[in-house]
Amino acid sequence: MDYSFLQNHKIVPVVVLNKVEDTLPTLQAMSKGGIKVAEITFRTACAAEAIRLASEKCTDMLIGAGTVINAAQCRAAVDAGAKFIVSPGFDQGVFDVCTEKDVPYLAGVVTPTEIMNAIAHGLTVLKFFPAGVFGGVKAMKAMASAFPGIKFLPTGGVDESNVKEFLSQKFVAAVGGSWILKGSYDEIEAACRKALQIINE
Repeated sequence: MDYSFLQNHKIVPVVVLNKVEDTLPTLQAMSKGGIKVAEITFRTACAAEAIRLASEKCTDMLIGAGTVINAAQCRAAVDAGAKFIVSPGFDQGVFDVCTEKDVPYLAGVVTPTEIMNAIAHGLTVLKFFPAGVFGGVKAMKAMASAFPGIKFLPTGGVDESNVKEFLSQKFVAAVGGSWILKGSYDEIEAACRKALQIINE
């Protein structure tokens, strides 16, 4: 699977949308702040509709789907226009749909066995979730020594206080998080700008 899109998007915001009408203002605020990628979660009823709207209207952004836990959700997300899929764990049905549709799949892992299963399926970039609970940089460093071909997308516990530490690790492809999506649209724009400033210092 092609994960090269992560080279241009070091922060992959986890976007939870409870109403479709929040989609465009939220993503436009992120884009103004310099972040051009969004992982819209499938936790809410309007997720597929939000992904479709974002894919049609936010043409300067890369739109993906997160918290995808089964094949039906994955198919709905890809049909709506999602260009990458993120799961909290590994699901065979999701993997099969992503393979069929040629869409990058970032499956969640926290243990060596889960990493080995992902490797057996040809996955090389894995979501490490929840990173803050399962040892963060220290844990990923230990895993990376055992699995040198793997890169991680740590999510859960990443914020502006540690984002630079995560991204400075050679085994981290990018980070995920929702800390930049709190408050008003102006605050979201400012938080995106600040996050990029931190990692570019």
